Amino acid sequence: MYSDTPLGRLRLPVICSPMFLVSGPELVIAQCKAGVIGSFPALNAREGEGEPPQLEAWLKRITEELDAHNQANPDRPAAPFAVNQIVHRSNDRVERDIEICARWKVPVWITSMGAREDVNQAAHDCGGIVLHDVINNRFARKAIDKGADGLIAVCAGAGGHAGTLSPFALIQEIREWFDGPLALSGSIASGRAILAAQAMGADFAYIGSAFIATAEAAASEAYKQMIVEGTADDILYTSHFSGVNANYLKPSIRAVGLDPDNLTGEGNRLDLATGDIRPKAWRDIWGSGQGIGAVHGVMSTAEYIDRLEREYHTARDALCA
Repeated sequence: MYSDTPLGRLRLPVICSPMFLVSGPELVIAQCKAGVIGSFPALNAREGEGEPPQLEAWLKRITEELDAHNQANPDRPAAPFAVNQIVHRSNDRVERDIEICARWKVPVWITSMGAREDVNQAAHDCGGIVLHDVINNRFARKAIDKGADGLIAVCAGAGGHAGTLSPFALIQEIREWFDGPLALSGSIASGRAILAAQAMGADFAYIGSAFIATAEAAASEAYKQMIVEGTADDILYTSHFSGVNANYLKPSIRAVGLDPDNLTGEGNRLDLATGDIRPKAWRDIWGSGQGIGAVHGVMSTAEYIDRLEREYHTARDALCA
């Protein structure tokens, strides 16, 4: 399916989600070389005042390393990569970042926090496809009406700015009218869960939090270990830290002296342009989805994707037996 698009060249039906301050070139390159779509938020590529755009350097590195891999491994080419654009009006970098991504012919664009026809057109003009993340069916229809090629259904239990709907409900509603590319996000961290996403009607599993506990992730060792030790009970859904509901690790909230069961006061607000939140304690308040109970140790990205593939085929064979 989708063999004539970048989505048709995957070892597993997996798109790795872009994670704030975690996904960078090292992780994306490792994900793509292992045969699944790697991605990063454009806003992760940050630079100081007067410095050249870091996004340009990241895209150059990713493109050149994947091209070199493909030349050396024609029988095992890398999967394409994706860049996430926050298209909300508060992101004053978005126009510049769109121009850079178009110039580098980014193959997959993931758009969030608003759907814009001009962004979709920019992607199409350079040969890219657009996947828009949504938390309900109404937003899904708007995204397709404005020219998105596919959707990411962000359901209950997903890391970051997650929705609250059951995947059974949202996938069913979207599939009643949309037959294009559809990824499912929400607590997916095993090969069995990838197969379950497909059984529900999604084409792809959208996996994020489990990749925090990989060697290539730009996360602290404490963050990685918290993922390894955590379970669904350790996740808090709150708007306190960014002004938008998201899932966070309770132990990281306690570590900065706050009570996750009694968050009072105004809270903080995310500056989408810089990625900053005041106070800087935000750096140590960490996001995660509910699926981390399937993560039992830090490993390389290649090892983790090998594990997903084994689990996926074992589960599929068992169902077909």
